[in-house]
Amino acid sequence: QVQLVESGGGLVQAGGSLRLSCAASGRTFSSLSMGWFRQAPGEEREFVTAITWSSRTYYAESVRGRFTISRDNAKSTVYLQMNSLKVEETAVYYCAASSGIELSTATDDYNYWGQGAQVTVSS
Repeated sequence: QVQLVESGGGLVQAGGSLRLSCAASGRTFSSLSMGWFRQAPGEEREFVTAITWSSRTYYAESVRGRFTISRDNAKSTVYLQMNSLKVEETAVYYCAASSGIELSTATDDYNYWGQGAQVTVSS
């Protein structure tokens, strides 16, 4: 089992920045691929970015160039640096872990999920 705990959410003005953290426990973190997803009210959960166990990264087109995912295996933590945030990116952001798939944008490929962190971007 893997437990994931997100932190760092909050309120920010449009154009601002936030950094989310996701601390993992319960399994060797370096063997996990990690992803970030988000879900706005009334919308489906959507892929944001992912990082493999070899630190290869992939981004949704909508966030490429503004968001950065990184991992610190020594701290069993994955980060999401979000810059130039937009109002429409207000959502609950979820950290997810996959023990079997190296890189995926599909929610079904992730075995474990955090509780979510609210990010609110005001105009």
